[in-house]
Amino acid sequence: MRAYGEFLRLPYAARLLGGTLLGRLPNGMGMLAVVLHIRAEGGGYPLAGALGAVLGLATAAGQPVLGRAMDRLGQPRVLLVSAIMAAAGFTLLAVVGADPLPVAIGAVILAGFATPPLEAGLRALWTAVLPGPAQVQAAYALDAAAQEILFTVGPLLVVAAAALSTETALVLTGAIGIVGTLVITTSRPSREWRGEPRAADWAGPLRSPGLRVLLLSLAFAGVALGVYAVAVVAYAERLDNDLASGLLLAAMSAGALAGGLVYGARSWPGEAHRRLPWLLVALAACYLPLMWAPGLTVMMVLAFVSGIFLAPVLACSFSLVDRLAPTGTVTEAFAWVVAAIGAGSSLGSAVSGVGQDLAGVPGAFAGAGAGGVVALLVCLLGARTLSPARPLPSAAPVVVEA
Repeated sequence: MRAYGEFLRLPYAARLLGGTLLGRLPNGMGMLAVVLHIRAEGGGYPLAGALGAVLGLATAAGQPVLGRAMDRLGQPRVLLVSAIMAAAGFTLLAVVGADPLPVAIGAVILAGFATPPLEAGLRALWTAVLPGPAQVQAAYALDAAAQEILFTVGPLLVVAAAALSTETALVLTGAIGIVGTLVITTSRPSREWRGEPRAADWAGPLRSPGLRVLLLSLAFAGVALGVYAVAVVAYAERLDNDLASGLLLAAMSAGALAGGLVYGARSWPGEAHRRLPWLLVALAACYLPLMWAPGLTVMMVLAFVSGIFLAPVLACSFSLVDRLAPTGTVTEAFAWVVAAIGAGSSLGSAVSGVGQDLAGVPGAFAGAGAGGVVALLVCLLGARTLSPARPLPSAAPVVVEA
């Protein structure tokens, strides 16, 4: 873990990572806060679930749009305005509740679509702030591992705030996003970062064949995540154990955290585009045993193992995005990664529900293994396009004050 200590001592590294994680906490809070508030206002589970899905889809749609704006306008203006608008959406929902419904839907769409693209912005900053590729790889791995904390801490904050009122939970969700965004946008690297000149075309980063292949592969990895989130609920209901779903989610997150920390602690041989298929093989292989759905003790072990290769897959993919994105589109490209995984996760939730109806709990988990396998197949079929067209930028470190 020495590499992480050295990384966090670099100027602005801890601030940028910590501020981004704080600003992204709403990603792990928003859906639960929306569902709890709609239920508290008398809305049924179908309505609450539908609004939660709208929030997720709106977030996925907004990230590339805001990422493109950041490539053109810089980070502070886009991030601050979007964070304030997202908070306004959560606050409006807190005020109106589920009635009138069109206003509630509009509030949720605003909160999701305006979610500040902090994740994409951070990854665009690393190559400018850090002194070399080794530090960038450590940053990507630590980022991918640490984001698992968001989906553990975020729901706990919502539950604690909802003990006062669900309105408090919604307002807190928006406020945390603004505070985290301010930590980033007031930093010198964020203020000084500018996107490179880009070709004037509508496709942006999507004109890169390799990036399209990578995004499709990650979307199917997202399907596996969405399947898992629903399947653990079905598993808990089968056991008649309300705690089981939370324990299994935490176990997978712990596996992802451990895998990410180990992956980023050392340099790995070979190019990222050759390493990614092997990581996807391992990811798919670890998802498949979940269909067994054994007793809780063994299932906890399988859940932990299923998460181990998730963060390494993401970290390796981030390295490829840096190389595959056309000049001037790097922030939008990273935003497309967030959108692809989010859209795949939404699809996975539906897939898991169908599997549960057809074959019970094993059928619910089957989609996770299927998502991992298809992600691998897409990567293998498009492997030639993943070879970087240009080397990773070796930008000199930014001279900053202590």
